[in-house]
Amino acid sequence: MKRFITLIILLVFISCGSYNSINNFYHLHKNDANVTAIRMPQFMLSLLRNASPEMNSFIGNVRDIRYIQLSPQNDGESNRINNEINNLTSSKFIEVFRKNEDPVRTLISVRENKTTVKEIMIYKTAPKASSVFYLNGNFNPNTVRKYAKEGNFDKLSNTFMQQYNLVPEASLIEN
Repeated sequence: MKRFITLIILLVFISCGSYNSINNFYHLHKNDANVTAIRMPQFMLSLLRNASPEMNSFIGNVRDIRYIQLSPQNDGESNRINNEINNLTSSKFIEVFRKNEDPVRTLISVRENKTTVKEIMIYKTAPKASSVFYLNGNFNPNTVRKYAKEGNFDKLSNTFMQQYNLVPEASLIEN
């Protein structure tokens, strides 16, 4: 009986401990050197909603917006970040768009619940910086597909950064 209880406890710890989340990634890297990390408070979302009617219709149901720009110091750090993002997106997310052009990479992944997109993650890499733009809410899948196809996620992330008076690194917004 003791073995059975020990086995159950061990299985619970193993199953709960391996979940990768944007929350873990954000908290792991927000204190790294040369990092810009933003988690938008709810009252600031109203500023983004007022940017345009289309923006309001898209982010009307957003609960969480996060942005983190990382500046890896070497190829090892860059590879580690890429692996963390790959692990994060491969388990729970569906890849909607990927563009690999050396040395720039863009990845848009979503997490669905039935007919609604619940999470969107845009990951970009450039030679000297990487960024993750994350949205959590209730999104129409057709609108998400349209935004990905037309490059509107770049506009959305740039609008977000302008609200904080941040100038994105040119290599991250060119594509």
